[in-house]
Amino acid sequence: MRIPAWAEDELLLAGALVARNGWRELRTGHREVQELSELLRSLPLHEPEAHALPSFRSPDSVSRKTTDFMTNHPQYTGKATRCGTPTLLMIRAFIERPAEMLQAAQALEEAIGSGELHLIPVQPDEVDETGASAIEGRLLARRALARERDPKLRSLKIRIVRRQGGPLRCEVCAFDFAHTYGELGENYIEVHHVTPLHASGPTETKLDDLACLCANCHRMCHRTRPGESWRTPAALRDLIRKSTGAAVH
Repeated sequence: MRIPAWAEDELLLAGALVARNGWRELRTGHREVQELSELLRSLPLHEPEAHALPSFRSPDSVSRKTTDFMTNHPQYTGKATRCGTPTLLMIRAFIERPAEMLQAAQALEEAIGSGELHLIPVQPDEVDETGASAIEGRLLARRALARERDPKLRSLKIRIVRRQGGPLRCEVCAFDFAHTYGELGENYIEVHHVTPLHASGPTETKLDDLACLCANCHRMCHRTRPGESWRTPAALRDLIRKSTGAAVH
């Protein structure tokens, strides 16, 4: 069996290590490399057969990946090592959004340390239709989607909206399930974290952190594309306005 390609979660952690080190590579003997190697070998991302391979995410392989990050940075003046597109996209993400990416890495490290990620089952929407996970990583997408499906949070959000006298409709496109589907659509809406949990960090979710969305807008908030893995409902309203030229309420 061949060593599997680096997943986004693994690249996120490696990129954070290099960024924190001033975009310098770290050698095999560095304590941080040894620790990251152990951490990567513990992640629930690859088949058990891969974990049994002696060279799987070994300190040597982690050190080589830090070299990829260093030498493919635009400001590096030497010869760049060969690496795949996912590594290049992760480098670009760290350059364009350094604070956010470091925060995402910290959220992932804390979730791994707590054991939480090992308890959350695979979520059907954590991988998009192209088969790629978000730039911040599949495990963080799994964590966010699992929490969004918490029935207690959804019920409480709907109850508050009803109590305030507002219609239960999508906060982006104003789609109303009950208006379209009648009784079948009564009290139905999807609930979305306005700021993904990997960006907001380990905080207690408040109702103001949640938005009521239709299924289409919810999917578009989560849909990934190169260098971008999520957008807020407000940003999605902006995209609709630019695309259609129509006002979105």
